[in-house]
Amino acid sequence: MSYHKPDNAAVPQLMKEARALVIPAVGPKLPATLFEGCGLALVQVTGAGLDRLDQAALTRLGIPVANVPGGSNGAVAEYAVTSASLLLRRLAWASAEIAKGNYAAFRARMVADNLAGLDGLLVGVIGFGTIGVAVARAFRAAGCRVCFHDPALRDTAAAQALGAAAMTLDDLLAAADVVTLHVPLLPATQGLIGARELGLMKKGTILIQAARGGIVDEAALAQSLVSGHLGGAAVDVYSTEPPAPDNPLLKLDGEAAARLLLTPHIAGVTRQASALLFRSAWQNVERVLVRGEAPLNRAY
Repeated sequence: MSYHKPDNAAVPQLMKEARALVIPAVGPKLPATLFEGCGLALVQVTGAGLDRLDQAALTRLGIPVANVPGGSNGAVAEYAVTSASLLLRRLAWASAEIAKGNYAAFRARMVADNLAGLDGLLVGVIGFGTIGVAVARAFRAAGCRVCFHDPALRDTAAAQALGAAAMTLDDLLAAADVVTLHVPLLPATQGLIGARELGLMKKGTILIQAARGGIVDEAALAQSLVSGHLGGAAVDVYSTEPPAPDNPLLKLDGEAAARLLLTPHIAGVTRQASALLFRSAWQNVERVLVRGEAPLNRAY
């Protein structure tokens, strides 16, 4: 076993000798040519996302691909609830104002604005798969009501158990106090949340973007924060990673910047989640290479 960065010059030759390839879900796209002439018995992703791989090429080559769905559920749910609470109650904003000597004035403003906590709010979950359901459960435990949008719903029992109402995308955006995104990046979800969709949201809505970069139009989101329409946004993923210096979200200042929480694609990353993901991934490699069994959670 050896570890190498994708741009290491030795990787193409090592790929021809390797029996299994283990990669994290987050990182640069791997070229299809890298897999030509390989004898891989398994490509194992240590997370749920598969967008680093060329599905058509690996299917053509007959190389099995497996992931670890659900390993980061708890971490992502914790991120979503914590970020929503932080933005609703302006906690990071307050910290910055106190550091600038504005304790009394900003406290008076927070009290006058009658800021909401989570209890009783309506949370709209876009994408009600494994992660979306975990996020919904966490918000429900915090006292929230839940609605969701997912045209390909697989777990109706979970929706019923949570009392979560299915809605069209437009109806969810218009009704929810917090909107949280948990869909994969596909042609159908590219630019899913743009200026029109942000405009449908109620004034003061909180947006949590912890899905994949490209699902939210970042320029439109920046403008919505500048206008004061959105109450706040937490952004963990970007159209390019790291975000380019000219990314409109990095250009915000003043109150627009104060209502924005930026994190570096770590919503699903905790010590506990990483241990579970890596352990599950390696057990699957052993299952295939040592025991000669079919991989668990084969994606294609």
